[in-house]
Amino acid sequence: MNQHFEATESFAESMDEKDTIAVYKNEFYFPQHNGNNTIYFCGNSLGLQPKNVEAAIKTELGTWRDIAIEGYFKGTNPWLHYHEYVTPSLAKLTGAKPGEVTVMNTLTVNLHLMMLSFYKPNTKRYKIMMEAGAFPSDQYAIETQVKHYGLLPEDAIIEIAPRTGEKIIREEDILAAINEQRDTLALVVFGGINYYTGQLFDIKSITEAVHKAGAVAGWDLAHVTGNVPLQLHDWNVDFAVWCSYKYLNAGPGAIGGVFIHERYAFNNDTPRLAGWWGNDEKTRFKMEKGFIAKPDASGWNISTSQVFNTVALKASLELFDSAGMDNLRAKSVLLTGYLEFLLQQLTTLQFEIITPKEPERRGAQLCLYFSEKGKEVHQKMMDSGIIVDYREPGVIRVAPAPLYCSFEDVFRFYEILSEL
Repeated sequence: MNQHFEATESFAESMDEKDTIAVYKNEFYFPQHNGNNTIYFCGNSLGLQPKNVEAAIKTELGTWRDIAIEGYFKGTNPWLHYHEYVTPSLAKLTGAKPGEVTVMNTLTVNLHLMMLSFYKPNTKRYKIMMEAGAFPSDQYAIETQVKHYGLLPEDAIIEIAPRTGEKIIREEDILAAINEQRDTLALVVFGGINYYTGQLFDIKSITEAVHKAGAVAGWDLAHVTGNVPLQLHDWNVDFAVWCSYKYLNAGPGAIGGVFIHERYAFNNDTPRLAGWWGNDEKTRFKMEKGFIAKPDASGWNISTSQVFNTVALKASLELFDSAGMDNLRAKSVLLTGYLEFLLQQLTTLQFEIITPKEPERRGAQLCLYFSEKGKEVHQKMMDSGIIVDYREPGVIRVAPAPLYCSFEDVFRFYEILSEL
């Protein structure tokens, strides 16, 4: 990185003064510590509450109170189409066509539903490839999917791990493994960013390799959506899933998101588990037998729009639309780069930054590996008003989300760590 950084408060202040999207910090509530805002670097686990959420929820509560069932067809935001209110913004964030994205359920439920549509093992092609050390939900979902078909996980699942003594998976090892398994591979499911190391995978290149091998490319984008710009349609990704409670700031347990490429989404013959809300609206209320899918990604919707699970996402996406994902990414690269620079100045703590150094290989997260006393250091950070999270073994994850974190936050973090 060519940016010149300085380990001074005045430098951090000057960066904040030049930050064209700094104003969005004022659009969020921060937990308090001794009467001051905490340093909140935990948006990779749970985003902060946008201030516009309360009014958005009150709007829907008012509709429910005043017109009850008529809220599906009347009111400020008729509920019948509530899931559609967020798809234009999500399409922009993920580089999708509007008809290729929808919201429903939660991330792991959606991963299961996508695998039921796209994982079709046979005697020749039945293997699923994933990264070793994937988030446990992905591990459990894939394990139980292969068992569902009577397969043995130790035979059907291929895990790509870092080389001995390394923390990061080499991209060339992933591509080589895909090619080696080209005759048996049915599906590849990687996390777009590995939760433990912060490594951002080359989604485009891996997807191309998967398709050359004749397999399906699926992605868990829980740590990517709202963090790093995506081009899922142009990259030819088959399907992707994500949550909205991390960088998208939609609150705990918020609605999950799904991308399905148009070649499947617009094809009503693509297999899926069906429900009333995925049925064509022209015939939905005829209450007849025979499922007719809506001709887009929402044809995978199963149940009624989850209004109160989506309302905070709708409010948060208004801020994303206003700030612009390209602006957020540009700030994120600088902010994370400044964090890395300051961490390198520390001499009082012994740790290793295991996240890749190249900005194009990471998002707004640096993972600090402590060979010992990681939990103690994490607790001291929390006691000092720094909110970050700890993951076994030995990693403290630090994620300055650009929508509400500042360069001054990063400098204060450095100052506090200098005194630990």
